[in-house]
Amino acid sequence: MDTSVTELRDLIERYLSNQVSSYHLDRGELTIQVSCEHYFAACEVLRDEKTLFFEQLTDLCGVDYLDYGVADWSTKSATSRGFGRAVEKSQYKDHIWAEARFAVVAHLLSVRHNSRLRIRTFVSEKMPVVPSVTALWASANWFEREAFDLFGILFDGHPDLRRILTDYGFIGHPFRKDFPLSGNIEMRYDPVQGRVIYEPVSIEPRTLVPRVIRDDHRYQVKIYSDKDRHG
Repeated sequence: MDTSVTELRDLIERYLSNQVSSYHLDRGELTIQVSCEHYFAACEVLRDEKTLFFEQLTDLCGVDYLDYGVADWSTKSATSRGFGRAVEKSQYKDHIWAEARFAVVAHLLSVRHNSRLRIRTFVSEKMPVVPSVTALWASANWFEREAFDLFGILFDGHPDLRRILTDYGFIGHPFRKDFPLSGNIEMRYDPVQGRVIYEPVSIEPRTLVPRVIRDDHRYQVKIYSDKDRHG
């Protein structure tokens, strides 16, 4: 573990020992996990404590761990059955996820100390609500709106929690793994009514069969003449 990361972990343990439930190091950056109840208080300490001083929130996102570790097809061997993505249920599972389904991950930056940190908290699937950190970092405003729009995670205390990417009247949350890839409704212009209308999606699910191209140079057999062999 890098010395600076070790020092950062020691500082966090000093100030947040009763709030951090786990530490994880990935690609040289530290991730801490806290409960939803301690999320705002921990973020406040990370921002205000001078030895930490994470004055910038560079990103915040939602994560859906539904079927985490599950693939729609095996990629380690060839298959003659075709792809069943979005049609058949997943069959290959390399990891069993035992935590909650939804999480919020905030990426923090300390310019003063030249350090980065991720803080993660899990929320209930039935009531995915987490405290808003817009009072600590103004940049969280749009990031939290995006997580609400795409994942349906609610941020308690957000000053203006509206959809930010999907259309007015959109139903559902596109980044949930149980949301249909083709969506639920489609829109088109009706020349008779002279306006845009919304209708149930008309795209039918289909099985995608992989296409193998055999006519490129890797599969061609080159025939050499005696002149080519002997120059």
